[in-house]
This record gives sequence, C-alpha cells and structure tokens, in this order.
Amino acid sequence: MKMRRKGDLPQKICACCGKPFDWRKKWEKVWAEVRYCSERCKRERRQK
Repeated sequence: MKMRRKGDLPQKICACCGKPFDWRKKWEKVWAEVRYCSERCKRERRQK
C-alpha cells in the first residue's frame, strides 16, 4: 500500500456502537472481515 493521507483511508461503521472508524495497518489483510472498532465493542456485541 502506498502512503496515504489519513483523510484518504477507508472507513467503516462499527456494528456495535455505530461510530465510524478508519483503516489500520494491523487490519491490512483482514479489512473485509473487520466489523468492530475495538475489542470492547467486539466483546459487548457477544453479550447482547
């Protein structure tokens, strides 16, 4: 991936809290599967 400005990064909406979150380098290979903005949202979604 070439250098991009932060404003040019892809965004998604969190399935738990509904807030938008940006692409992160650690999600580079699994971006299509990322649904939650944080581990906390991921855990809380399972409890509901």
